[in-house]
Amino acid sequence: MSRNKQHSDFDAIARITRLEAPWLHAPALETVFAVLKAGGFEARVVGGAVRNTLLGRPVSDTDIATTSPPEDTMRLAAAAGLGVYPTGISHGTVTLVAHGTSFEVTSLRHDVETDGRHAVVAFTDDWSADAKRRDFTINALYAASDGTIFDYAEGRKDLAAGRVRFIGDASARIREDYLRILRFFRFSADYGCGVVDAAGLAACTELKSCMIRLSGERVGAEMMKLIVSPRAAEICEVMNLTGILEIVLGKHGHPERLLKLQTIENEMAIAAEAIPRLAALALDTPGEAAEISRKLRLSNEANAILMATTTPHPALNPNAPERDAKALLYRLGPTAFQRALQHAWAASNSPATDPAWHLRYRLAEHWSPPRMPFTGADVLALNVEPGPIVGKVLSAFELWWAEQNFPSDPALQKRKLADLVRTA
Repeated sequence: MSRNKQHSDFDAIARITRLEAPWLHAPALETVFAVLKAGGFEARVVGGAVRNTLLGRPVSDTDIATTSPPEDTMRLAAAAGLGVYPTGISHGTVTLVAHGTSFEVTSLRHDVETDGRHAVVAFTDDWSADAKRRDFTINALYAASDGTIFDYAEGRKDLAAGRVRFIGDASARIREDYLRILRFFRFSADYGCGVVDAAGLAACTELKSCMIRLSGERVGAEMMKLIVSPRAAEICEVMNLTGILEIVLGKHGHPERLLKLQTIENEMAIAAEAIPRLAALALDTPGEAAEISRKLRLSNEANAILMATTTPHPALNPNAPERDAKALLYRLGPTAFQRALQHAWAASNSPATDPAWHLRYRLAEHWSPPRMPFTGADVLALNVEPGPIVGKVLSAFELWWAEQNFPSDPALQKRKLADLVRTA
């Protein structure tokens, strides 16, 4: 939602007292509500589903908070024939499956002891106490089964104003879980508008050194969400200035290059992807990909994409001959070609409106590489013994064929293949 749209809807969002949403009346959710109610407990949807519905955004997950202790939640659900999985039992979270749909059901709780990574909790039936231990006001929104909204921290006002604000004392909330530093920036990039909350920023900056206690998996997961948010470049610039981005990446980042990539995405109607955006923000050479991947605990596949995206190819530049670009496109495939081109374009001095870069990017959409004319059987037919030599000949032919702009003359192709067999 744009800043103007948020402000124009301020009064409307702040006045909403009851949600009207199809997901609220889904049979699976109604079943879970009914099971807990029959046991004498209350349940409400909490967090993202309520927040996103108020903003008119899609809802992907429906999390439930309940006055039921986890043992009672499991007992009641099992008796009703629901799937029961104690996925986070020490923190009061049980996963229930009704009609094929999974729900995380968490008992109301308050923190007894925290170390910035893990918390010891006590269960309660106090909804306000549960709200006070959550991170941001916009995440402390609850909706009963009839849609009635419960807002204990003025989350609706902050949501409408595009303000991401910690509940209560920002430093205290961060000390409960240092990952909240990254979450503050991630939610500011996704839901905020204007300057970031001053108190939250000050607390994050003060406690940034504590982020070293966090696992790479948790940091990487948050960073991958942050970087595809609408205000990613703007928020990464704030993180860069405070030194927080350097802790995350292990180096200074390039928010200006990320902003350039976002501008290119908008100009070309390209969907945001985490890995190309990370490459623009963090990498100067392909050699840095392995270290960034290790630090953020990225998968082997993500690391390979990161390296391929940042590998320099002269043919990406629109000043290079189109035949060279076609050969590269044939070798990389359209997706990898366009990712690499986005990275080269973002690192160049050319604007996002440059027509030459536009044409080079669109090459992958209007030109389809021809099919390789020969297979191993064609090489064997030339009296070549089975073995590594077959692959060597095919690779050599394919390289020549692409470099020569994919000549289609069968006689020429056969002569070249025969020559390669003779010299192999």
